[in-house]
Amino acid sequence: MTSVKLRGAQRKNIVPMLLTLALLLLLVVIAVMAGLLLLSQVRAALFGDSSFPGLPGGTVSQNVEYRFGNPLPVWTSEDTVTVLLLGIDQRRDEPGPWRTDTMMLLTLDPKTMRAGVLSIPRDLWVPIPGYGDGRINTAHVQGELYNHPGGGPALARETVEYNLGIPINYHVRVNFDAFEKLVDMIGGIDIYVEETINDPLYPDHHYGYDPLYIEAGWQHFNGELALKYARTRHGNSDFDRARRQQQVLLAVLERVTSLQLLPQIAGRSSEIYQMFQDSVETNLAMDQILALAGVAIKVERPNIRFAVIDRQATQNWVTPQGAQVLIPLREEIRRLRDYILWTDGVIADVPLQQAPPEAATIAVLNGTSRAGLAGSTAAYLQGLDIPVSAYANADRDSYGASQIILNRDTPVRAAQLLNVLGLPPTALLRGSEANAAYDIVIILGADYIGPPAP
Repeated sequence: MTSVKLRGAQRKNIVPMLLTLALLLLLVVIAVMAGLLLLSQVRAALFGDSSFPGLPGGTVSQNVEYRFGNPLPVWTSEDTVTVLLLGIDQRRDEPGPWRTDTMMLLTLDPKTMRAGVLSIPRDLWVPIPGYGDGRINTAHVQGELYNHPGGGPALARETVEYNLGIPINYHVRVNFDAFEKLVDMIGGIDIYVEETINDPLYPDHHYGYDPLYIEAGWQHFNGELALKYARTRHGNSDFDRARRQQQVLLAVLERVTSLQLLPQIAGRSSEIYQMFQDSVETNLAMDQILALAGVAIKVERPNIRFAVIDRQATQNWVTPQGAQVLIPLREEIRRLRDYILWTDGVIADVPLQQAPPEAATIAVLNGTSRAGLAGSTAAYLQGLDIPVSAYANADRDSYGASQIILNRDTPVRAAQLLNVLGLPPTALLRGSEANAAYDIVIILGADYIGPPAP
């Protein structure tokens, strides 16, 4: 594979346009279209008049700005815009419905000209409004299966709204075939691979394997390889994967917004638009897309924040059915949400929606030689409205590591206890006594600092 280094001048030239992709983000569909429509260098090549083939109407202001005499819609609202990007795991020759393999929350504040991108892991175990608890990527499936109003995209949007405490204005759903085709259409992308990827279990389209090997360093990817790079779970599962997806977005944008490339693909605008119609579902009208692009293109790179809901904001958990999932640590997710909204350090306008912890009987045991540790910790928990049924000394005072033993399935309460006690995820253990007296038993070890002073 040929190594490629990007010239510094080229990288600098595209900095003000990074949000074109990150906000409109139809995994290059809208990025290509927005680039073509907004860059005056190629505008004349695209339009003989002021319209685009099949351009639907929308709800933006009739005020327009003119570029070479052709009108463009203008976004007039100063409210923060939020868009949920859904990349669906649509397998060939299967009717669906499909899970969302990729979920990203995109924000743009037209007033401050700040923006953010938050990647959401598909294994996040959350309440799905009206449908119980489940992986967040199953919300789309359930919305399609049960004819939820608005279908899968609407239920996915409502689920993210509920769990992040932020209203979402729009959604964009894209399949991966479109991504592959369009990366090929723009001549591939250049990616710096930080570590060699060796994934012998990368899945093919027929539930078999298609081994993936990519060397570290600069690489040039075609559409198929770019998609594999974005989707492989090599490394730290969804967390590294989410960061690679953000890396791909920026690489695509660099390629799309190259002034040398745009004239070459300008003549293929009708083909691109047809691909958009066939592969993208969104509640954004085309004039809204163009108007948002007009705002996004003016956002400078220092005013764009990227974040991932990663291991610092989640807790590993195994469901009673044996599924490995991630329990959200709500305070950490609140921090990430406020970071991409640029409200960190101030009180956010919208409170984080907290899933109620399960009712559970809790016993606190002192596994150290520090006198009174169990009693003071029990009082601390009760002061946080976490009921404690009993406290006492453990069977010995030589526990090096604290333990939270779950005798019943209470993942939300368990995540809360980890957070307030400042314990690592490894402290969480599943109990083996079916008839245990308490739902949760906390054994305080030498690693436990103790409750804060009153």
